[in-house]
Amino acid sequence: MKFFLDTADLAEIEEAASWGAIAGVTTNPTLYARTGGKLSDFHNHIKRICEIVDGPVSAESVAMQRDEIVRDGLELADIADNVVVKVPTMVEGLAATHELARRGVPVNMTLCFSVPQALLAARAGARYVSPFIGRFDDISEDGLDQVSNIVGALSQYDFSDATVHGERIEVIAASVRSAHHVTQCALMGADIATVPFGVLKKMVQHPLTDRGLESFMKDWEKVQGA
Repeated sequence: MKFFLDTADLAEIEEAASWGAIAGVTTNPTLYARTGGKLSDFHNHIKRICEIVDGPVSAESVAMQRDEIVRDGLELADIADNVVVKVPTMVEGLAATHELARRGVPVNMTLCFSVPQALLAARAGARYVSPFIGRFDDISEDGLDQVSNIVGALSQYDFSDATVHGERIEVIAASVRSAHHVTQCALMGADIATVPFGVLKKMVQHPLTDRGLESFMKDWEKVQGA
């Protein structure tokens, strides 16, 4: 499984990249606004992220009509070769994804919540499809089951004729909120998990590791004092 960091914070991206832990980044104007950024500078910020990350950077279009999404997507794609345009799962989004794929622009179809939606996204030419786990948890449903169903369904078919450069569509487990989510998504065969920096840090930790480190330090102090 690959990990995409879900953030717009350059410091978080630089730190996670220094671990060799991330294969890409997903971001949007809302995440950028939380860092104090302005929408007018969003494209420049995406460029800075692309300079740090050697992998796909999903940047979200804020348009709602197909022609506007395509125009926005082409502008985003011009920022850097590793930009992936994030498009919501809706009729206008499907049409825009189909056109962007035809023009060689990779698309991450987001806000996907069902197998039929994922199949439509794949047929439209999406390079990635992002089923959301946390949003299901918010309404007391099992988001992991939905991701598992989507992984299983897409694995039954070859959509490479629809995607850019004939690449296989990859499933991104999105809205991941815990290390447990990551574990289950890895076991079911999801290709990628998008994780906030806080979750990524928790993935490194384990009580037995902490206990082992504490014991090691005590033993080392004894050796130094001998």
